[in-house]
Amino acid sequence: MVRRGGRRAALVLFLAFVVMPILEIFVLIQVGQAIGPWWTILLLVLDSIIGAWLIKREGRRAWQALQARLQTGQMPARELADGVLVVLGGAFMLSPGFVTDILGILLILPITRPLFRGLLTSYAVNRITIRTGPGTRTSPGTPPQGDVVRGEVVDPE
Repeated sequence: MVRRGGRRAALVLFLAFVVMPILEIFVLIQVGQAIGPWWTILLLVLDSIIGAWLIKREGRRAWQALQARLQTGQMPARELADGVLVVLGGAFMLSPGFVTDILGILLILPITRPLFRGLLTSYAVNRITIRTGPGTRTSPGTPPQGDVVRGEVVDPE
């Protein structure tokens, strides 16, 4: 019996290693036929240069925001999510092709990042939820239900 999480992982791997390369090749061929091979190569190089500059700029901003939040003693949830999105966007920018570059730029841009931050936050909350029994789900910090035996741990020395 395959677990639900195993199916999800298999689907993600299939999309990443089969569908995405086919899609990237298709888009590269279409762009190459529309504007020519040399312009396509130039566009890919220009895309990489702009992406590297954007990653550096937004990564620095995310790092400074994280440090400022930590200095005030507050939980840097938003800043951590932004950092993760910039790093993930940078990883997409390293992959050759227009589709992953567009996705990477969307993850990095401060205008579109809040949308992805919301998706990342909801994903993280769903992953943190702990299954405590058949059909029940609770979050960490929720007091246990049912019989609770209070005690003390004694370390034998």
